[in-house]
Amino acid sequence: MISEIGAVSTKVNGEGVLEWIAHCWSCLLQPVGATEMWAIQNAEGSQVQVGIIGLGKMGNQIRSLVRAGGIDAIGYDRNEELSDVPDLDTLLDRLVGVRTIWLMLPEGAPTNQTIEYLASHLPPGDLVIDGGNSNFHDSIDHAGRLGSAEVSFLDVGVSGGIHGIEEGFCLMVGGPASAVRRAQPIFDILMTPGGFVHVSESHGSGHYAKMIHNAVEYGMMQALAEGYELLEKSPLGLNVPATIGAWRNGSVVRSWLLDLLSETLEQNADLSQYPAYAPDSGEGRWSIKEAIDLAVPTPVISAALHARLYSRGMGDDSHRAIAALRHAFGGHPLVSGDG
Repeated sequence: MISEIGAVSTKVNGEGVLEWIAHCWSCLLQPVGATEMWAIQNAEGSQVQVGIIGLGKMGNQIRSLVRAGGIDAIGYDRNEELSDVPDLDTLLDRLVGVRTIWLMLPEGAPTNQTIEYLASHLPPGDLVIDGGNSNFHDSIDHAGRLGSAEVSFLDVGVSGGIHGIEEGFCLMVGGPASAVRRAQPIFDILMTPGGFVHVSESHGSGHYAKMIHNAVEYGMMQALAEGYELLEKSPLGLNVPATIGAWRNGSVVRSWLLDLLSETLEQNADLSQYPAYAPDSGEGRWSIKEAIDLAVPTPVISAALHARLYSRGMGDDSHRAIAALRHAFGGHPLVSGDG
């Protein structure tokens, strides 16, 4: 529908109004992913483009969604079967005019190296968006490196996991308002209703918000996992899947994580197919370090992280529940203590 609004000036000039209105309704009824889609146009009248680097679980979904929304998305990945172009040089060549590049890469070296490449290859005025889970300190450094080349930068915390392509994503954006406005057509396509915030104009703030989000997630998952284990080990012969299923209706603890746990238990009541091993992806550790630096007590988040570390040697049923939840919402691989 965004593309329809952008096209009013070129499509409605006193003639064909009824035809245009009928077309708008057809777009509203058109399923996501349909091939016939009007293109979102920029001020120069050409189709808006975005280059996406990293086409894993999330990056591939983002490419599909923005394409369905009318933006020309060109993706690069080291996996040739996923990639639209053979290399980064070709990706930059395919993007016309002022470029927007969206990164969806693992934090650390893959993102750092790509930022360095872009800083040395993009001309002034281009925009880089990091939608991965980079450490916010790294994002501040990335903004400085790109800024020295007069390239704009936004750091975006993206939540929604593998279900984002169906539900949309929650987006937490950090960086200058001018860059946010420029990228807004992309954000409008990707976000779930109400799931967008420009956290602040400070670089790193989007990834800071996502770091704390994930730390809260640690605590919520740990509480659900411990509750599950208590129910499972009760001597009263409880129907655990049915009990947790009932909590989804009217209970004060109802949530999407609870829904996922209940749905998983319906398929595997004792979670025996899941290892008693709960990895951590880094944000919990970063949050606890930040809490220490700011003198903010975080006993729940700290205990949740330590419980995951405990699972590395002596995992129990609560860790099976966490492994199951991580697999359910994010498609995270199941890891055994031996692997």
